[in-house]
Amino acid sequence: MESPYDVLGIDPDAEEDAVVRAYRERVKSAHPDHGGSLVEFKRVRRAYEHLSAGHDPSTFGTDGRQRSSDTTPGGTRADDGGAREGSSERPEADDDGVDDPGAETLGPTVEYLDYGVVEAQGWELTDEDLFEKAEAADLDVDSHGILVVEERESLLEAAERYGFSWPYACRGGACANCAVAVVDGEVEMPVSTILTDEMRERGIRLSCIGQPVTDDLQVVFNIEHLPGLAELRLPAEQFGNARADD
Repeated sequence: MESPYDVLGIDPDAEEDAVVRAYRERVKSAHPDHGGSLVEFKRVRRAYEHLSAGHDPSTFGTDGRQRSSDTTPGGTRADDGGAREGSSERPEADDDGVDDPGAETLGPTVEYLDYGVVEAQGWELTDEDLFEKAEAADLDVDSHGILVVEERESLLEAAERYGFSWPYACRGGACANCAVAVVDGEVEMPVSTILTDEMRERGIRLSCIGQPVTDDLQVVFNIEHLPGLAELRLPAEQFGNARADD
């Protein structure tokens, strides 16, 4: 019987940080846009969610679906890390079609890139082939990769669900610590009291309140020290900024 460890390609005695690293790598290669498939992508996510929730690996079904024993007595998932799939709260008909590529679609897919890499490589945000160069550079998944934003999630929340530590401070759109540059696609913000019109025209958005409105996006994070944005930052020590997987 296949276990979640098999899906992630790690040993059963792997430490928690090894599980997180394996998930980050596998979820990128399993994504349909990177040569994988929707079925495999969801399978990898369910395996990670199963382990991160502390469930018995032996209760992970051979098709990747979780059994009824994986839920709490109240019928909800035991984890609180943003997992939406596989819950007993979902209608049974949804689970029946989970392995049918046409049954469900992914949420908005975000290809991300760390501005620190852009600077180190001598690239520019305006480079038309910026993300092609990032792909060719074979960067660590913390610096470049893809993530999927779920319904009602902000970009920052999605990144944290994947275990990443994108910069932030207030989490309410009142500073520029969490600013990202949207290179391709559209991100909507419910309010915008900090960014100027010129910044918004340049594609600057706040990841803590920004939600994708297009299926595919390319964003550069960690840009809060850029001219204009640096003056809008809040002191990091006023707010928690620990890694999501610490």
